[in-house]
Amino acid sequence: MALSAQNFPTDNHGWAELLPVRVPTKPLNGSHRAPWVVVGAGVTGLSCARRLAERHPGDEIILLDARVVGQGASGRNSGYAVSTSQFSGPYDDKQTDNYKRVNRINQSGLDLLKPQVQDNSIACQWQEDGFFHTAADTKSLREYNHFLNYLDHLDIEHKAHDRDELTDLLGTGLYKSGVHVPNGVLLQPAALVHGLADSLPSNVKLYEQSPVLKIIEGAQVKLQLEKGDITADKVFIATNYEAPKLGFIKRHVIGSTLSGSFTRKLTEEELNSLGRLKKWGVLSLHSGGATVRLTLDGRISLRNTAEYHGAALMSDTLLARRQAIHRAAFDKRFPQLAHVPFEFSWSGVEGISQNFTNFFGKQSDNVFLAGGYNGSGVSRGTAFGAALADYANGGQSALINDCLASAPASWIPPRPILDIGAFFKVKTRFIGVGLDR
Repeated sequence: MALSAQNFPTDNHGWAELLPVRVPTKPLNGSHRAPWVVVGAGVTGLSCARRLAERHPGDEIILLDARVVGQGASGRNSGYAVSTSQFSGPYDDKQTDNYKRVNRINQSGLDLLKPQVQDNSIACQWQEDGFFHTAADTKSLREYNHFLNYLDHLDIEHKAHDRDELTDLLGTGLYKSGVHVPNGVLLQPAALVHGLADSLPSNVKLYEQSPVLKIIEGAQVKLQLEKGDITADKVFIATNYEAPKLGFIKRHVIGSTLSGSFTRKLTEEELNSLGRLKKWGVLSLHSGGATVRLTLDGRISLRNTAEYHGAALMSDTLLARRQAIHRAAFDKRFPQLAHVPFEFSWSGVEGISQNFTNFFGKQSDNVFLAGGYNGSGVSRGTAFGAALADYANGGQSALINDCLASAPASWIPPRPILDIGAFFKVKTRFIGVGLDR
């Protein structure tokens, strides 16, 4: 079935709604010719386009986004740019090289992002405070011990905390144990991508609300859009879980729909009822547990559902039902703030692979792709985007080698088996989640 603009829906729920209104660029119209085209203006596409522009200052780079920048997955995550990834289960000596490889990619993304944020004065609430990895129930407490062992093996800086210490720091007594890893960044994700888009080099031409409807490969690549077309020498696919819509990594990635809620800004008295820290981020050590933040502007955000909806955002009706789940989790953590209303809720889609690997490399002679970050896209997607641009230009680097070393993705069966399998694949993340939800 042919694609149309309706295959790329969005809504007005997300971190972008907390920001001043941004005027999007105009959609692409007419016929164009360009040596380089990047499809997708999330963190991966923005990173790729920036690197291409730096390498080829005399060339025009066209960057396309199906939506307005900030309304895709890059502007709807919880705002964690990780350096250290968690791997569930006991430490596996045979996986040491892989653990280190993934963390090197994460760190490369942070190292790329930091100067871009600083040099362009991007106001995205950038906080180099790291995160707390916490446990509240039996399963996550087992993961806590595994995680400490992993951090010790890899000599990663960290500090363990008991329940009393966490209560003093965060203002909630829910978590029984936790460990703080200082290397990592909290940020406002929509503000980040807005700032990156608005500070692109002058030879990058960004077209928003310009979904690619068909890609025809050949000696040159033809991209068909609703009101125009582009002929390109090389094309970069940075659409993550939506790449299968364009015919790439089909049956290798699915979209898991997550949801969360924001409070209004807390008053000074409400903030004082919490712990000593005035900004922090918590990641549950259970893979299906809640992600909770006290943001720099004094809101609490909480994300604690993930489910399969065919890679679609939630309807307003369904989102209202999920808000009841967010509310219960919030009140359990912060009974002293039970009177504080949620300002709004949001949903977003993450791309996950069957075996939690990533995608990087050449799809054909002149089409390249990166994606499938399994919830770690801010730092890893930034690294993959820059590395993909270098790789397509014949570059060689340790980062490119690390990206290329991603394990092959497991095959996912076609529909309707896909829908059934994906539903249960996502649902299993919550087995045994208990209090951490």
